[in-house]
Amino acid sequence: MSATSNYADRNLIAVIGDEDSITGLLLAGIGHVNSNQKKNFLVVDNKTQTFAIEAAFNEFTERKDIAILLINQHIAERIRPTVEKYQNAFPTVLEIPSKDHPYDPSKDSILKRVQKMYGD
Repeated sequence: MSATSNYADRNLIAVIGDEDSITGLLLAGIGHVNSNQKKNFLVVDNKTQTFAIEAAFNEFTERKDIAILLINQHIAERIRPTVEKYQNAFPTVLEIPSKDHPYDPSKDSILKRVQKMYGD
């Protein structure tokens, strides 16, 4: 089986984020519910348990139809060991800012890996 056929079915973007981020991305058209009623997004608020965020992260990174997983950086901080342990290329995990929490490059695990590769 060729490498391209392994990734040919990865055509979705998944999101774990706050309500504003999810709403904007859903309005942009990324929302999807499959035949098993599984969504490709999780809205996180103050009441969302950390284990629920981690479970969604694990589910999205194991799904074969997801190419990119976007996660608000402040939410990624809640499950930082899990995010840092994830090493696969697909789905690619990208940390994004939110309206109330600006992006902090010093916390981004992907950026840290790239800097380590280049010796910065």
